[in-house]
Amino acid sequence: MGILKFIPKKILLLGSGELGKELVVEAKRLGLEVIAIDKYENAPAMQLADNSFVIDMSDKEILKNTIKELKPDFVVPEIEALSIEALKELEDEGINIVPNARTVEITMNRDKIRNLASKELNIKTAKFSYVFNVEELEKKSSEIGFPLLLKPLMSSSGKGQSLVNRKEDLLFAWNGALKNSRGKIVGVILEEFLNFDYEFTLLTIRKDSGENLFCEPIGHEQYKGDYQCSWQPLDMNQSLINEARKMTAKILDNLNGSGIYGVEFFVRGKEVIFSELSPRPHDTGMVTIVSQNINEFELHLRAFLNLPIPNISLLKPSASRVIISDNESNNPSYTGLNEALEIENTKVLIFGKPTSKKGRRMGVVLSSDDDLNIARENADKSALKIKIVS
Repeated sequence: MGILKFIPKKILLLGSGELGKELVVEAKRLGLEVIAIDKYENAPAMQLADNSFVIDMSDKEILKNTIKELKPDFVVPEIEALSIEALKELEDEGINIVPNARTVEITMNRDKIRNLASKELNIKTAKFSYVFNVEELEKKSSEIGFPLLLKPLMSSSGKGQSLVNRKEDLLFAWNGALKNSRGKIVGVILEEFLNFDYEFTLLTIRKDSGENLFCEPIGHEQYKGDYQCSWQPLDMNQSLINEARKMTAKILDNLNGSGIYGVEFFVRGKEVIFSELSPRPHDTGMVTIVSQNINEFELHLRAFLNLPIPNISLLKPSASRVIISDNESNNPSYTGLNEALEIENTKVLIFGKPTSKKGRRMGVVLSSDDDLNIARENADKSALKIKIVS
């Protein structure tokens, strides 16, 4: 048997945020060429990529023509706000979409992934209902019951999500959801508000062979649907982990595209309840940069490039805490970095976003320790020391 030859590939990244930036880091380590695309200049991944372009990815013809001109070996979406029609047509023409166009379409729309999980695969989810006009809002909300969550059908990082405690607040939440919605769909999803015990992410790698590999569960906390901190490992019953793995395998066997998936679950008592799924590295999974022997970004690359993935192991208990801006600036600066880095076994990742606004995630702190509680405390303390200033 001859020696296998690895020929470096060209990757086109659609969306160039902080997750894309870390993917570029790992891609360059493998000698890959990376082209980064986003809707604004100097996005984080663009700062490291071989080349970059600013285009309207929601425009079918612009996106399709750009991809055809650049001739990538793989198109890797990092965001939801793009033309799925362009990706479908390009896939039919032989372009490799990661993980595949059907999966990108299903997971970019909350209604489609929820319908697949709940209605087709009989996986337990929170009660939910779709509303496509304001006249149905009160009736369907009463059917779900208050309090409830109201979310855009397509969005990211919790944008447009509201906890609604009474019917008088429905219209305000509806308008906020539509304002923050991505895509052209006018509609929201109403979701039962679960009094869950905790939530977690199960990073799952789907290999080209169809085998599913699982990372240790990652505990996380969110505020208004947006990740605030995460930690690995998560102390939870093995039977619940097995149930989550079973649900995940059922979904991925249906979607069947190689790459990493961030699968979110709620735990309530002895119940595991499916929440969301993203077919790409997950924000809560940034902790794997210090916690695992192979981080989520390298795992994503290895999976869709069909490279070997040996045993995935935990190096040390680790935690993350986001750095949030509390002001707006077109040229943000940072204070407190020296103080933050004085804390042992702590890394600070500044994403390099060219502008800041209130509530925007601008960086993350990663910390490790033999004691998970100390790792979490150190990540929190370090993140608090860093301030974004204009």
